[in-house]
Amino acid sequence: MSSYQTDPRVDEYINRLPDWQQAICRRVRDLVRGADPDVVETIKRSDRPYFVLNGNICALQGTKDHVNIFIYDPIAPDPEHIINQGHDNLTARAIQIRQGDTINEQALLNLFRAVIANNRAGGWRKVRDTQ
Repeated sequence: MSSYQTDPRVDEYINRLPDWQQAICRRVRDLVRGADPDVVETIKRSDRPYFVLNGNICALQGTKDHVNIFIYDPIAPDPEHIINQGHDNLTARAIQIRQGDTINEQALLNLFRAVIANNRAGGWRKVRDTQ
């Protein structure tokens, strides 16, 4: 059981998914919430779980055959190349995880921490413009 306050709407979203997607979403939720104790979860776009701290960090979306983790920072480093979608997107990239895939938890935790650091510094746009 998690030691943080959950949003019941996020619980409801996750609980509607197939068991294997629920497991992925719960693990990702634990990782993003573990990246910083001030991370808050909410629902945006009517039903999608978002994790925020001084701006969006990520969102979850269960699809027919995978779970999308949308990373809302196009400049946060990804040295282990876990991002596998949207490399040319100007505002967000994604990680698609399919049933049976192994999550590189340390790389994902590091990515979340980089996004949070950029958010705390004013957001990726501001950080990019000062680099």
